[in-house]
Amino acid sequence: MPGGRLTYEDRLRIAAGLAGGLGYSDIARRLARPTSTITREVARNGGPHAYRAAAAQAATVRRARRRRLAPPLTEPIPADTPYGRAPEAVRAFEHRFMTMMVQTGLPPMMAKVLVHLFTSDTGGRTAAELVQRLHVSPASISKAVGYLERVGLVRREREGPRRRERYLVHDDVWYRAWSASARSIQLWADTAQEGVSILGAATPAGARLDATSRFFQLIGHDMAETAERRRRDMSATSTP
Repeated sequence: MPGGRLTYEDRLRIAAGLAGGLGYSDIARRLARPTSTITREVARNGGPHAYRAAAAQAATVRRARRRRLAPPLTEPIPADTPYGRAPEAVRAFEHRFMTMMVQTGLPPMMAKVLVHLFTSDTGGRTAAELVQRLHVSPASISKAVGYLERVGLVRREREGPRRRERYLVHDDVWYRAWSASARSIQLWADTAQEGVSILGAATPAGARLDATSRFFQLIGHDMAETAERRRRDMSATSTP
């Protein structure tokens, strides 16, 4: 099937197309898929009026789980799922991981890229590998990596004689993410305090901003202190 299996993003676009009154062929063209693929997808997930992306994705995961409980087949394990991992289980976990990231504020494409880097045993992939795995355009990958690089979660390296760019997730990615959140909190504190000086500390609005600033100052301090303490503890634990 062109483009591989339908992703959750594909299903969101199908649901949006149906809600917008598009026909199956129009939706198929937008997704670069055969019309029959869209027809089957919608038919087995409630029809055009009841189709929901989340429910369709959940049903796909359930079907995959049932297949894993069936008698084992003699198929070889795909090359991109080492250590005897079940490919469907890996994909289901990646989807749950990505959904959690989106629910906590990370843009969807950035979450997809970060998940696939983070769950890679090498901790990195080239742009071509991400394009192939996520079924998206190189421009989408470039934009997502640029965002993740700016917030300090991903770095770039060049490898091989052709000097291809490889994107790598930092081993201390969550320490960096937590530290970035602490810096954002500090910005809230500083900006609110600026408002106090402008509106006047003795005014209701100024008092409200002052309380806001002090709250974020305390939270930011606690976050930074906790992150640094845990980083030291984990470094000490991992040192032979």
